[in-house]
Amino acid sequence: MEHGARIEIRELARHPRRGSESASQLTTVDRPLWRADLFDRLADPPGSFSAAHYHPHFTGNEPSARFWDAALTADPWTWLRDQITTAAWPLDPEDAAELAGLAGTVVAIAQRFGPAECRSAAQCFHHTRDVKETVQLMIATLRAPERLDRDRAAPWLAQS
Repeated sequence: MEHGARIEIRELARHPRRGSESASQLTTVDRPLWRADLFDRLADPPGSFSAAHYHPHFTGNEPSARFWDAALTADPWTWLRDQITTAAWPLDPEDAAELAGLAGTVVAIAQRFGPAECRSAAQCFHHTRDVKETVQLMIATLRAPERLDRDRAAPWLAQS
């Protein structure tokens, strides 16, 4: 089992303007472009980033295979800042420039959810309760379910 910060760059889909100048507009964060999982394994020392990897592209909604980078494990926050600053994703040039300018903000937010910041199962669950179904799906597909720490996973396994 892994935990930590997931950073995903997604495309903001454009929609026709609706209503008056004060009307709320439809916002859809859609097509994934890139993902980094700055994760530890639960059994490893906090902050080791032993499971840190990234997915450089997607096919539809499905990520590419995991890519491992020694620089990512050695210094994940600098690696992330460099990735955001030098984005090679298919973005409008103005959007790419704006994103590059936000690299420090992205890193600061990701650090708040880094694996070393999660000190208990309850705290980790609080940060990930919105993806409970995804965690349950991951648990259901474990190759060695007998190795699962059911006490640690209890908040995600509990029925709603």
